[in-house]
Amino acid sequence: MENEIRCGQCGRKLAEGQYLTLHIKCPRCRAMNHFKATSHTPEHQGVPDRTRPDAKPTDHSVARR
Repeated sequence: MENEIRCGQCGRKLAEGQYLTLHIKCPRCRAMNHFKATSHTPEHQGVPDRTRPDAKPTDHSVARR
């Protein structure tokens, strides 16, 4: 999902994408724009899901591990 990033002062489109934090200066009005993600995604990006698609839940206790 791509997000449009626009200047808070003049509304010019500055970028498109995803961010955690972003500081960008608008070339039109020279305003400094600071963006911060309101929440993180529940899954870690870049970490593969190691759960096998055919895995079945077990009743084994993890206490001995």
